[in-house]
Order: sequence, then C-alpha cells, then structure tokens
Amino acid sequence: MKSKYIISFDQGTTSSRAILLNEKAEILGISQQELTQYYPKQGWVEHNPREIFATQLSVAKELIQKQQIKPRDVAAIGITNQRETTIVWEKETGNPVYNAIVWQDNRTASFCDRIKKDEISLYIRENTGLVVDSYFSATKIKWILDHVNGAREKAAKGEILFGTVDTWIIWNLTKGKYHVTDASNASRTLLFNIKKTEWDSKLLNYFDIPIEMLPVVVGSSEFYGETDPSLFQEVKIPLCGIAGDQQAALFGQSAFEPGMAKSTYGTGCFMLMNTGTTPVPSRTGLISTIAWMINGKVTYAQEGSIFFAGAAINWLKDGLNLIESPGETQKIAQGINDAGGIYVVPAFSGLGAPYWDMKARGAILGLTQGTTNKHIVRATLESIAYQTKDILNAIEKDTGIELKNLHVDGGVANNDFLMQFLSDILNSPVIRPKNIETTATGAAYLAGLAVKLWSESDILHFRKIETLFEPQMEQSKREELYKGWQKAVSKSMLWIDLQ
Repeated sequence: MKSKYIISFDQGTTSSRAILLNEKAEILGISQQELTQYYPKQGWVEHNPREIFATQLSVAKELIQKQQIKPRDVAAIGITNQRETTIVWEKETGNPVYNAIVWQDNRTASFCDRIKKDEISLYIRENTGLVVDSYFSATKIKWILDHVNGAREKAAKGEILFGTVDTWIIWNLTKGKYHVTDASNASRTLLFNIKKTEWDSKLLNYFDIPIEMLPVVVGSSEFYGETDPSLFQEVKIPLCGIAGDQQAALFGQSAFEPGMAKSTYGTGCFMLMNTGTTPVPSRTGLISTIAWMINGKVTYAQEGSIFFAGAAINWLKDGLNLIESPGETQKIAQGINDAGGIYVVPAFSGLGAPYWDMKARGAILGLTQGTTNKHIVRATLESIAYQTKDILNAIEKDTGIELKNLHVDGGVANNDFLMQFLSDILNSPVIRPKNIETTATGAAYLAGLAVKLWSESDILHFRKIETLFEPQMEQSKREELYKGWQKAVSKSMLWIDLQ
C-alpha cells in the first residue's frame, strides 16, 4: 500500500504556500511564493485575486514536483487562508469585478463609525460575535457594490459572487462547480449569525447584500468536492478541510478543550482561546468567533487580534532600512540591555483588540539623543509582547480563566528574544512546538480527519514541544515596563480625524 499524503494550502497575506505532510503528520516539504501588495490610497490594501489563485496553484504543483510524489497519492487537500479579505467576481466568467480588498484595509472606517451610532451595532455584537470594524468583510462587499460600475445591478440579478479567499480558491480549483465556505470563515464576514449558524437576513438587508452572492456554509472537516482533473495530471484530488488561518492554528495546536489558548505570530498576531460549545460574549473589546464546525457540532473561541506583528518587523526592513532581514532582530535585541526607555506603538492602520481604535496611528515615544537604531529594533519586538498581554488580560477578564501557559506558532515565534520577553511580560510559560507550522498543519488535520487518515487521538499524539520559555523578570520591572506601554498607547489613540 502506497503512502498517503495531505497537502495543505496556506494562502496568507504576504505569500501563498503549499505544505506536504505524510501519514505521521511530518512536514516533508514547503513551497512558497510572495504575493504583491497594492496600496492605491492611504489605508487601502489590495491583492490581485488572479495572482492569489495563480500563486497558490503554482506552489502546489511545484511541491508535488519537488517531492517527487504522484497526485494520486494525495489523500486530500486542506485549505487555510487570510480571513476577511473580500473577493467579488462574475459567476459566468470568473472575472473579479475589483481587486481583493484585504483585511488590513480601512477604507470603510468612516462608514463603520456611522454604524456604531446605530442600534444595529448592538444586534451585530450579539449575533455575529464581532465588533463593527472595517476589518471584517460586510462593509468591504458593500463598498464594491456601491463603487464598482454595474456591480449592484449584477448582484441583484444573481450574476456576481462573493467569497473569502477559501471560497475563491475552491471555486477556481473546481472550475466553478462549488461556491462554499466553512463556518469559521463565514463567522468573519459580519453577516453570519454564529448562534443559528446561518446567514443573517437582517444584516443582509441592512448592508443591502443579496443572499444569492453568498457561498453555501459547510463544515470545517468534510468532503466538499474534487479538483478539476486538468489541474493535477488528470487526477481529481479531494478537497476536505477549510478553516480561517487563526482557527486552523488553534486546531493545529490541538487546542480541543475549553480554556486552551494559542497565539500565532505572522503578519499580524492573533490569540484565540477555545470556549467550548457556547460563545462567550466579551465585555472587553474582544470578539467571539466560530473556531470550527465538525459533524454539525460548533466549537467557539474568543479572539483578540493585533494588526502588526511580523508586519512591524518588515517595516523595520522595508520602511526604515534598519535591518536587512527579519532574522537580524534577535541578535540586535539581545546585544543591548534594554530598549533605552522607548516604546514603539505599531498602530499603522489603527489598533485592534482590546482598543478597536481606527483613528490611532503609529508612534515612537521616549526618544532621546542616546536612542539608536538598535533601541528602535528592540522596542518594536517588545511591542508585540505588550500587545499580547493587552489581549491576554482581556481574555482572562471575560472568561475568568487564568492562563497557565501560552502555545505559540507562526514565523515570528522563531525569535528567541521575543519569546523570552513574552514569557517575562506575561509572567507565564511560553511553549513553542517543534512544528511551528501549526496553521498549515491545522488545515491538514481537518482534511486528514475527513478522509479518516487520522483520528483526534492521533493528532494529540503528534504534538511535541521544542522550547519552553519561563519567566525570569522581577515583578516590579514587569509592572514598570507594562505601565510605560499603556502610557505610550494612550498617546497614539484618536490621532487622526476620519471623514
């Protein structure tokens, strides 16, 4: 009997990746291509939908070729994706009517401000689990319908479709046969009732979005269809797992029990805690979301998001030219005793949880003549840990659960300095697994479960720890540093006026 493989599609904000796992959930290979970022106006962020799919398909084919496997030996494909990013395309031709509006984009911020003053904002909070913010998909869909010539007329006739990135990829992989999304991605649109697990007609009416545009909502681990035979050497590969990137990472960390939490450090940083079969309403500015839906059973999570983690490090490289590669930051930070009293608040397009301030902007505070490039680099790394603490404090207040440890993953989790500083600031052990590709692995697990390659107990058995970081900082120092951070954040808030 030949080995069976799972390929995980990990379509992210800055790149498209394909990861090959064997029957033991060991990663055999990774292929990756960068994705072009478009910034047509200040605060606007777009991708080319065709490039999203082209790069994703290209890395999958490259992976199969490099690893010298046959498409027929792939048991299933799992898909995880950048969430909230909004794509609208013509049903007949498959042509996008506009670029993909990325989750970071805040062009609808002023519209969101108006919604917040409306009674509907309370309904949104209670039934979608989300806060009103330009981050989510609904206002992006409405913007496209309102601003692209002929889009609203086509929508009324059922001629155009909406999808998050998972939907777009599956639609293209199946040559338009399947228009689906899973519950985890649907719960990020501001249009999905997470209690009833269905599209909310009241919200569709409010945003003037025809339900015919929306994909069918399916489970996170089941058979959705097969790839078109023209794509992989005339082989039809089953499509069997979908989850938004952060929910996939939670699943990839085997956080199957309520109270288990993870923090993923990629372009942004996202902390999620499994809250079980009931959504926990937040009083602190966090959001309730669907973690996954398997066999009709919904698991919920509470989430806090930081918009700029790895993206803040990229800013050091591309914006300030202080470093040549992100890997340098660890050595630079370890080479000085502290950040020299400065704080970097990377609120380049506003602040996420628990502040939700779209008017905030980035700041460097505490500068003196003694400040050097090294201090700015270290302070930028430290800002990621401070923001994590902001979210953790909010989760503990909402759930009443004190975190015993934090599981971390994502590319930035490779930075030993940051992980140790994180442990110090949180005053909690930080656990980095041997496999930090937990987002891609989570999607693979969901696909593997669907084709019965693995069981849940198998997945628990796969989990292995690489490094345990334990707190070493004195409590007085911890409190002093965090107090300074809170002061710095307060200075960056409500910085601009939104029209």
